[in-house]
Amino acid sequence: MSAAIDACLPLRRLAYWAQTTPDAVYLTQPLADGTVRTFTWAEVRDTALRIAAHLAAQGWPAGSRIAILSKNSAWWYMADFAIWLAGHVSVPIYPSLTGDSVRYVLEHAEAEAVFVGQLDSSDRAAMLAGIPAGVAVIRLPTAGAALPDGRAAQEWDALVAANAPLPDPADRGPLDVATIIYTSGTTGLPKGVMHHFRAMAVSGYALKLAYNATPDDRVLSYLPLAHVADRVASEMHSLTTGLKVWFSLGLDTFTADLQRARPTFFLSVPRLWTKFRQAINARIPQPQLAAMLADPDQGPGVRQQILTQLGLDAVRVPTFGAAPMPPDLQQWYLDLGLDMLEVYGMTENMAVSHRTSAGAGRIGYVGQPSYQVEARLDPANGELLVKSPGQMIGYYKDAAKTAEAMTDDGFFRTGDVGSIDDDGYFRITGRAKEAFKTAKGKYVAPARIENKLGAHGFVEACCVAGSGFPQPFALLMLSPAAAAKCADASAGRDAVSAALAGLREQVNATLDPHERLDRLIVVPDAWTIDNGMVTPTFKVKRAELEKRYGPQFDDWATRRDAVIWA
Repeated sequence: MSAAIDACLPLRRLAYWAQTTPDAVYLTQPLADGTVRTFTWAEVRDTALRIAAHLAAQGWPAGSRIAILSKNSAWWYMADFAIWLAGHVSVPIYPSLTGDSVRYVLEHAEAEAVFVGQLDSSDRAAMLAGIPAGVAVIRLPTAGAALPDGRAAQEWDALVAANAPLPDPADRGPLDVATIIYTSGTTGLPKGVMHHFRAMAVSGYALKLAYNATPDDRVLSYLPLAHVADRVASEMHSLTTGLKVWFSLGLDTFTADLQRARPTFFLSVPRLWTKFRQAINARIPQPQLAAMLADPDQGPGVRQQILTQLGLDAVRVPTFGAAPMPPDLQQWYLDLGLDMLEVYGMTENMAVSHRTSAGAGRIGYVGQPSYQVEARLDPANGELLVKSPGQMIGYYKDAAKTAEAMTDDGFFRTGDVGSIDDDGYFRITGRAKEAFKTAKGKYVAPARIENKLGAHGFVEACCVAGSGFPQPFALLMLSPAAAAKCADASAGRDAVSAALAGLREQVNATLDPHERLDRLIVVPDAWTIDNGMVTPTFKVKRAELEKRYGPQFDDWATRRDAVIWA
């Protein structure tokens, strides 16, 4: 099967589509003025070769690291391809980091240059100030205002116009380093995960085998391309299968972008799937919607209308990952005709780990092993160990952490604890390093409890804590629906408190005595990517939350209320 994989190496597929379907539209990019710009396969490769010619002329050693600091766009793809064609290694950076984090990645990677495009940060100037003085800057057409302090930069369009296509692009072998992906990291400094071209080819090939995409399929690229999920689901998937890619400008235009793209393959995280539901239920209360869907005459039309409003009417493969989805939310989408398929993976195996097949999903399980993946549980603690053809080369400049992450026989330690059934389906029950011990000497695995709390419509996000306390407790961020009730004088905070107190009792009834929550603490501030409380895929950063709220833990522990408003 290695020949099939090597035929899917990214640059080979780019050349294949540019030669066999040169005039077919590949990328569709919305612009700030409301129009869109399209790029054919031939245009994408030609443009990438022109930028590659500029990069090659700089005289940097082969394999130099070149970063991409931008929100998703057609130019993000072309910059990635250009870096590879010039013989270098791409280093994606999240467009929502602090300036200090940007500096850390660029210095750790020893980047020679960085492509800068549209950012997703409330403090753009501070973020750009994190670019070290010795790093060359190339501005993408989406970059907006000039760099701070009058710093010089080269413009993408000018470089495209000034350079002929690179006549002899680098010959990138399957085991050459293609990219270093810095983990978003729920704790500590990000680690640079090195991947070769074959691992990237495997990621697209595994998706093709699982879901049979063709050039007629469409995806919307909007989750950060600096994260492995969209890098695989849109970029690698499109190179392997020839499917078309649309981009989103951001939250303000997301609904319009989704309706314009009408994707057939759609990946999101449970938090966004939840927001879709909340938007519908804000217009049609759930009891009324359930009755409408159950009506054999009215139901089909209602389903079609809702999916069309969401831009999901053409979706044939709806997928989710990064966090568990509450069973009632999965059922809600199934009632609309979307069979939600969970995919599971991590940066370290290029997302090639587990996946759910259409019609074969099991609620509460992340799926079965993907293409050529071996999986087993560590007998010592139940941690999932995976050996994948998408396995990383290792962590950049960190042999010690690389060795720590692997078993002696080459399996990666995922950090997720769970069970595997007779058919190979894996169920996550917690994180190996997140369990904490209460003052009673009992261990608590927070993930399972958080999943139960997060299923409630009033809970946007939550974090179970309590290390060293007699009983655990939970920090809650309210959902927009709950916040709206609190703002309504007739409903008020008391109604939300009563609902949350009921939730606490309901959840506690399913837990062992040492796991039962003493109280729920509603925090007033939002947990966002900008303030560092969640990762770009909305995973809660437990250490950051405990650092922020930890000084209040002792005070909260003395109070007897079931629900505390911080």
